[in-house]
Amino acid sequence: MPTTPETRDRLTSGVVRVIRSGRHLGVRAADVLHGDLPSFGWALLVPLEQDGEQRCSALAVRAGVDFSVASRQLAALERAGYVERRPDPRDGRASLVHLTDEGARALAATRVLRAQWAAAALADWDEDDARLLSGLLERLATDLDRAPAVVRPAAS
Repeated sequence: MPTTPETRDRLTSGVVRVIRSGRHLGVRAADVLHGDLPSFGWALLVPLEQDGEQRCSALAVRAGVDFSVASRQLAALERAGYVERRPDPRDGRASLVHLTDEGARALAATRVLRAQWAAAALADWDEDDARLLSGLLERLATDLDRAPAVVRPAAS
C-alpha cells in the first residue's frame, strides 16, 4: 500500500529535523577534535579506514561528490595531517590517498563523541526499538540514494 501525503510530509519533516540535529552534533564534534575534523572529513576518511588507500576518484564516488570537490576536500585533509598521498605505481598521473595515524585518531575521537551523544539521546529507548530504527534508517538511506532526482517544473 502506498504511503499517504500526510505520512510522507511527516517523514520528510522528521528527516529534516534529524539532519539539523546531525549538523549540530558535527559542529560540536569539530569543536572538540584536535585539528578540527571538517564536516566532510568523515565521508572521506571512513572509506580509507575501511578499504585502505585509494584514488581520489574512488573516494568521490563513495562520498557522492564530484571529483573536483573530493580533490579540494582531500587537499584540506592532507594539510591537516589526516591523509597522505603517494604516486599510483600503476599510473604515474594519479595518486593514492591513505589515512594517517592522525586521521585515525580524529575518526576515533569523533566516534566517541557520536557514541556519547547517541547514548544520551537514546537513554529512554530499549534495544529492540533502537535496532528497529537503525534498520529502517538504513533502508531509508538506501532508498533515498536510489530515488530519481526531482525535476522542478519550469517557471511560467
